[in-house]
Amino acid sequence: MTTARRDTYTPETLLSVAVQVFIERGYDGTSMEHLSKAAGISKSSIYHHVSGKEELLRRAVSRALDELFGILDEEHARVGTAAERLEYVVRRMVEVLMAELPYVTLLLRVRGNTDTERWALERRREFDHRVAALLKAAAAEGDVRADVEVRLATRLVFGMINSIVEWYRPEGPDGRGGAGGAGESEVVDAVARLVFGGLRKAS
Repeated sequence: MTTARRDTYTPETLLSVAVQVFIERGYDGTSMEHLSKAAGISKSSIYHHVSGKEELLRRAVSRALDELFGILDEEHARVGTAAERLEYVVRRMVEVLMAELPYVTLLLRVRGNTDTERWALERRREFDHRVAALLKAAAAEGDVRADVEVRLATRLVFGMINSIVEWYRPEGPDGRGGAGGAGESEVVDAVARLVFGGLRKAS
């Protein structure tokens, strides 16, 4: 019976369960026993797929990081003025966050207590620096206001975007949408308006 469950349980479904448990209990507070109970399979069946919980963590945060870094390789993130590219990147960040909500949530909660967490934090910093460079370039081109320090502006922008994980739910509290009935495109547009309404120089 255990073998049948193991054979039908895929690495992807196991990863999905593990991410939810990591978010609920915290990575440090999660044991292999917790994961096996949540997945409904034995610990030995989990080891059939992965070497342990840190491999699950790395796979999860890698998924979020790959999606985020992938944005920077998209055409609209590479072509146009710095301000145009920055707005595109901000919009896509919100889209990725909502599409990969559990994985990005977990990424934002790692604290650096393991090699995998420290690696994830370093990758996050690299992504942040690349977005900050776009903001700096947009200011140098005169398309965004220069009276707000770039590092502060970057932190505020990331703070707004990252806070979405705390309240956005795809189904919404009433089953109509993730933000009191608002759909994903409405959330993306709202973030873009708030960010760039404050960043762009007054005409």
